[in-house]
Amino acid sequence: MTEGGNIRAVEALGVDLIGFIFYPASSRFVRELPSYLPEKAGRVGVFVNADREEILLRHEVFGFSYVQLHGDESPEFCARLRERDGLRVIKAFGVADAASFGQVSGYESACDLFLFDTRTPGRGGSGQRFDWSLLDSYQGKTRFLLSGGLGPESAEALRKLQAPLLAGLDLNSRFETAPGIKDPRQLELFLEELNR
Repeated sequence: MTEGGNIRAVEALGVDLIGFIFYPASSRFVRELPSYLPEKAGRVGVFVNADREEILLRHEVFGFSYVQLHGDESPEFCARLRERDGLRVIKAFGVADAASFGQVSGYESACDLFLFDTRTPGRGGSGQRFDWSLLDSYQGKTRFLLSGGLGPESAEALRKLQAPLLAGLDLNSRFETAPGIKDPRQLELFLEELNR
């Protein structure tokens, strides 16, 4: 998210985490410090192949609860951020088929959470949903966030989803009025439907 008033309105809905994207190629790139940063919701810094120094510099300003890595970061890189720098790490993986989960095994001890998104040529944010039945193939022990094409119409299917290690949902492009700006009312209605 990029705008202070919008961040405050979304935080008031009781969401757990709010993300800030530090990938210059993204239309949601945080170009300047928002006028308000979440106080109750955790702050997530989203990076793609950033070096450790950049991540730590952003962390000094934003005070991340998690860093979310969407590039080609190695297990060793994740482990260093976690063990040496004291950051909690979410590693994102693109899912296209059951074999996609083979890539996560080396990261089990290096990350706090995984994020499973739809595999695309880009780095996420496609608004496309992958086949959730593929989650049955996930044999890991690390809890995960679900991303990829989640929208207002997804609540009923999400309520029925059987995934014991599902830790949360990444709600992004389908709840935006513009890149980096969320529709608080649409989110509120979705959360009500999800939790009924």
